[in-house]
Amino acid sequence: MSYHFGRGWSKLIPYLLLLPGLLFYFLIALGPSIATAFYSFTDATGIKGAPVHWIGFENYREFLFMGRASVDNLEALKRTLIFSVAVTFIQFGLGLFVALIVNQNLKGSNIFRTIYFMPVILGVVIQGLMWSLFLYPLGGPAAKLLSLLGLRSEFLGGPPAQAFAWVIFIQIWANMGITMMIFLAGLQTIPSELYEAARIDGANTWQLFANVTWPLLTPSVNTNLLLNIIGSLQAWQLFLVLVGYRNGTQVLGYLIYATGFGQTSGSVTSSFRQGYAAAASIVLFLLVLVIGMTVQYYLQRREARILG
Repeated sequence: MSYHFGRGWSKLIPYLLLLPGLLFYFLIALGPSIATAFYSFTDATGIKGAPVHWIGFENYREFLFMGRASVDNLEALKRTLIFSVAVTFIQFGLGLFVALIVNQNLKGSNIFRTIYFMPVILGVVIQGLMWSLFLYPLGGPAAKLLSLLGLRSEFLGGPPAQAFAWVIFIQIWANMGITMMIFLAGLQTIPSELYEAARIDGANTWQLFANVTWPLLTPSVNTNLLLNIIGSLQAWQLFLVLVGYRNGTQVLGYLIYATGFGQTSGSVTSSFRQGYAAAASIVLFLLVLVIGMTVQYYLQRREARILG
């Protein structure tokens, strides 16, 4: 069989066509990742002209095992896992529920699809500012609604647990539309003949969902679970916009940003520690990798068992 691209130097054409994409990938993704891993073993500050020294695993040791800071870091790690579990399961359930409803071809369903998906197209800063204004405790719309009931709340400015819960709620509101659309795409690939055959056999609504809809939604289930888990583990921008760097609310992603760029609380800044932040980002990367690969392994086994 003759080679499609000819002989001699012509064989290099496919590789030359791939080269711009590979270079772009290296500059945007792979290169910075390698640099992050390298800087995690240094005392780099990010300040131009400042010397950089190789310190080995000192950043990792300090982050995980040294003093009160390591306790706070591990608390942030624990909080990240709590945030991920809450967001993943609630967003997954709501997305599936809404997708089932708007897939019924009811009157006005297209309008509701647009409404549910609309928050996704807004940037994180816009989402955060909208909710900051809505939840403003001194005269904001939410405060006025509560005042009509004789209640009062500080919302995002309240206790850390309360502020943390509000960020979870807003994170779900901002991204539930993506989960809904993935489920909706999966629902529309299920042949209607399967439902008709099941109804003829006497299946009720729950049996239709359990024995037809849920098994055939397996690819959408896998996609949504992985996206929700990875996205929530890496989330931090809403914390920056909504609550700032407050004790009891930090997640690992925000801690990395705050340490690397000098923010510690509000407008107060500390020295830049980008080597230390790089080590923390590697810890987060390993966390996402282990959890993501473990979940993917079990999801693939489930898909093979259900769909063959």
